[in-house]
Amino acid sequence: MGLIFSFFAVITLVAIVFIGVKAAQLRYLFGIVIPYAAFLTFIIGVIYRVLQWGRIPVPFRIPTTGGQEKSLPWIKWNKIDNPFNSLGVIIRMALEVLLFRSLFRNTKVDLREGPKIAYGSTKWLWLGGLVFHWTFLIILTRHLRFFFEPIPGFIRILESLDGFFQVGAPVLYLTDLAFLGAVTFLFLRRVIVPQLKYISLAADYFPLFLIGAIGFSGVLMRYFLKTDVVGIKELTMGLITFSPVVPKTVGTIFYIHLFLVSALFAYFPLSKLMHMAGVFLSPTRNLANTNRAEMHVNPWNYPVKVHTYEEYENDFREKMKAAGLPVEKE
Repeated sequence: MGLIFSFFAVITLVAIVFIGVKAAQLRYLFGIVIPYAAFLTFIIGVIYRVLQWGRIPVPFRIPTTGGQEKSLPWIKWNKIDNPFNSLGVIIRMALEVLLFRSLFRNTKVDLREGPKIAYGSTKWLWLGGLVFHWTFLIILTRHLRFFFEPIPGFIRILESLDGFFQVGAPVLYLTDLAFLGAVTFLFLRRVIVPQLKYISLAADYFPLFLIGAIGFSGVLMRYFLKTDVVGIKELTMGLITFSPVVPKTVGTIFYIHLFLVSALFAYFPLSKLMHMAGVFLSPTRNLANTNRAEMHVNPWNYPVKVHTYEEYENDFREKMKAAGLPVEKE
């Protein structure tokens, strides 16, 4: 149900902008007003979520560990999987954010005949996730050329590397193909694996359909349905300089692409995609494990009337002696 709902939700978004631009000629709305509103929603939403997370106190050290904790000098400890200091945390976070190290080490569990429990590798998930995120970042960085004049040198270098294996004209970017392939893999994984399909909701399918539609419309616009690049650059430069203009030469496919990107920006703070910021605020990742070196006291503890053993023995000494139980005081 969530799959069908998410699919038709994205189709509805495409239909709205197609009718709005093609029939109603609402180019200013879809080219200026909605992108500004979506970007403002994105900024405010992300800041709000981060501040909300930042207000949550973390009185204890609760890092997720994957190795021996630092203890006695003769016991070898894992400096990355169980960091004791800030340097270890930084290295661990860098490996997590840039290379998805914990996902690389993940395993799957199957129950087979016997019954037997079998453990297997899930490197395909790690590879698909890594390709998806890195190609998304590279494509997003390449798009910065529409917001700068002159275009910075690092963007030109990135474009040259991305289009190193030039095929035809315009240049075929490798990240375009890899991005669509990774999105397709992540989607098929959700609908083919029974366990994953059972727990998948609309909140899982909708971002995949939306991001896939953004990539597909971008590929259509670049390689098949030609549009006015000069007009697009004029529109984007107008947005970034707060001098909005709406060129009439820009085709409908561009407005569909822009509207889907705006929808993603507006949806981002409300969705699971906020893990992009949440990973840096996760106490299971950003804390050093010093539980054996330091005493961590819960600051929320309030004075509690306790019944000590000495008081307990004073109250029940005679009964304990009668029952043959040892006592500290005769």
